Amino acid sequence: MSSVVLYFQVHQPLRIKKYRVFDMGNSHEYFNDEGDSSLNNKKILRKVAAKSYLPANELILKLLKRHKEFKASYSFSGVFLEQIVKYAPEVLESFQKLVKTGKVEILGETYYHSLSFFYSRHEFESQVVLHEKTIKKLFGYTPKVFRNTELAYNNDLAHWADKKYLGILAEGWDSFLGWRSPNFLYKPQGTTKIKLLLKNYKLSDDIAFRFSQKSWPEFPLTAPKFASWVNQINGNGDVVNLFMDYETFGEHQWKEHGIFDFLENMPGEILKHPDNDFVTPTEACKKYPTMDEVDVPYVVTWADTERDLSAWVGNQIQKSAIDYIYSMEREINKTRDARLLDDWRKMQTSDHFYYMCTKWFSDGDVHKYFNPYESPYDAFISYMNAASDLKLRVNEKLNQTHIEHIALQKKWAKSVAVS
Repeated sequence: MSSVVLYFQVHQPLRIKKYRVFDMGNSHEYFNDEGDSSLNNKKILRKVAAKSYLPANELILKLLKRHKEFKASYSFSGVFLEQIVKYAPEVLESFQKLVKTGKVEILGETYYHSLSFFYSRHEFESQVVLHEKTIKKLFGYTPKVFRNTELAYNNDLAHWADKKYLGILAEGWDSFLGWRSPNFLYKPQGTTKIKLLLKNYKLSDDIAFRFSQKSWPEFPLTAPKFASWVNQINGNGDVVNLFMDYETFGEHQWKEHGIFDFLENMPGEILKHPDNDFVTPTEACKKYPTMDEVDVPYVVTWADTERDLSAWVGNQIQKSAIDYIYSMEREINKTRDARLLDDWRKMQTSDHFYYMCTKWFSDGDVHKYFNPYESPYDAFISYMNAASDLKLRVNEKLNQTHIEHIALQKKWAKSVAVS
């Protein structure tokens, strides 16, 4: 039997506006470009909502009602949820309708879509807790399965998640799987109970990246054809993990190319085979045993041909930017200022560093497509100017607190002397 695990990542970053050196010390608004540019977060969210989120949610709800065996799972970044609450509440309501069916699972992740696990364990755990509270508040749901930002995974992350979660997601990459198949559940090395679900990147990327690629030998991709590939896994695997960005539907792959028609027909075609079904990640963990133990001592992600962190920290400007922002952690926490903390965390969002990527050849086209800046260097300049202004604000706050503390000490000493 093959159980399809359909998982969608839903995220929109708060892009940093064109923040000039002359803005430092004068403007502390880094994220809201209100002009008609590719950095206007409200405009982008509303556009993607109309093209992707709303029609996709309407279709998924119809499929959940049409097929009793059909199920899906989602993860929502906190910065995405903040934006739909503010700019598109109808999108939040449509996701809430999906969850209320009882056939949709929500996964845990970092609130700010950050790579904090690899830079600050304390900050990472704080963001996970904040995300969990937000999911509980908006959906009445507590995640049981975890996915890290960009599906970044290694043994250390599995050890951390083992204390709290039933399962964790990762890329089913050949470098650590070797001859083994991603179509089974695995036990992360050194863990006791958590199970590892691995993305079938070939089938997932057939939908997410190759669907409208006319040079692809399998173009056009139809639902019956795709279902036949899933059927071939029967007897050769327990699960078929289809993991992708939700924006695949309508934004990355356009309606005009038939992506919604494909999505509408795919579940029915897969369920025509009596040995196929759909399960959530939690159900997969409960239903199937682990096949083997896997050792992943290095970081694996779902990005680019290398499947590592090089899309975010592969060049010097990326490294200097991310190191600079995490170097502020101690001072940020000392301020106890909620606005400073929130701005600092929003600047941890992985997309900021992705926009600074200078890769080229095959991956370069992908990076250029997703980059709202004219160049990686423009992204770096705006980011570092904003980060430098944040640093100035932190220093001012700490100096102010220090002066107030000294004034209180003098006042106390004076009152003691008088008495």
